[in-house]
Amino acid sequence: MPPSANVLLPPAVFPLSCAVQNYSWGKVGLESEVAKLVATSDPLVQIQPDQPYAELWMGAHPRGDAVIRDNRIPQKTLGQWIADNPACLGAKVKDAFQGRLPFLFKVLSVNTALSIQAHPNKELAAKLHTQFPEHYPDDNHKPEMAIALTPFEGLCGFRPVEEIVSFLQTAEGKDTSGSNGDLLLRLHSQYPGDIGCFTIYFLNLVRLEPGEAMFLGANEPHAYLQGDCVECMACSDNTVRAGLTPKFIDVLTLCEMLNYTPAPSSSKIFPATQSQLDPSVYLYDPPVPDFAIMRIEIPASIKLYLVSAVDSASILLVIQGTAVGTSTAAASEMTLRRGSVLFISANESISLHLASPDGMLLFRACCLL
Repeated sequence: MPPSANVLLPPAVFPLSCAVQNYSWGKVGLESEVAKLVATSDPLVQIQPDQPYAELWMGAHPRGDAVIRDNRIPQKTLGQWIADNPACLGAKVKDAFQGRLPFLFKVLSVNTALSIQAHPNKELAAKLHTQFPEHYPDDNHKPEMAIALTPFEGLCGFRPVEEIVSFLQTAEGKDTSGSNGDLLLRLHSQYPGDIGCFTIYFLNLVRLEPGEAMFLGANEPHAYLQGDCVECMACSDNTVRAGLTPKFIDVLTLCEMLNYTPAPSSSKIFPATQSQLDPSVYLYDPPVPDFAIMRIEIPASIKLYLVSAVDSASILLVIQGTAVGTSTAAASEMTLRRGSVLFISANESISLHLASPDGMLLFRACCLL
């Protein structure tokens, strides 16, 4: 077979149907952003009003491999497609990550607090997976970034020492009005008797407005408390927990691995950089090779928008607006609406013909090596 025959054939841009995780901490029914996105993307989906819809997984992780919604493609899942067409990742990404999609893209809808946790670095992740595979199912690290879709609350990193000392002093029965009493009672109502409730006095309370982000590197203690966000991480499900959870708790490992460097809460908000080439694009580029996220805000005045090609496979999520997408790699028109998810192979672009009067809001996960 000549080399020219061994090329990636279209369609290399296609829609996905993505896995929903119904963890107990998720928002219930149509209160959940996850549920609303799923419902608007597929009118046939029945949302259960009393069921939590916690996470939408957009990627090829074995526990939530996305289903391809294009009957011209013989592979049923994204993981199978990538395994058979590794060139879709882009040459650098394919070589750097052994032919696997290096990131997992998510939407989270948080009603009650997630566990106090941290994620191991690659060396520790491999060790924990070897020793305790039932608790640590991956051998990969799990740096992650959360970008708020609604007002979002989380804990991230240790507070400055003087703040911790101040809390200890005012907790002696003096004025406690500034001591997060309402938050303490809220967490205690969710996890009665859990000593993890008191971490609010040691870890920074970070409040994000829509579009603001926080990055969680290896060994960074954190917990999500409330709100909706998009999240991107290395393709892993490794978590070391220490409280606010009924799941397996590994306090000893957590205490040994944590980054104890104190820092103010303001330092935990990760900045986005507006693209000089395209003012609609805001880039969140964390200090890890596995992923980056673009927030794409297309104003109502623009009726034709080009989603530019990048040298990486990417996943595109529509949060707001409608459009008809065209691409030589898709070989047909695609209707995009709120909740639509597209896989875009490396070095492919999409033209969006906007059909909504309010513009569009998109998020795009990729790998920028």
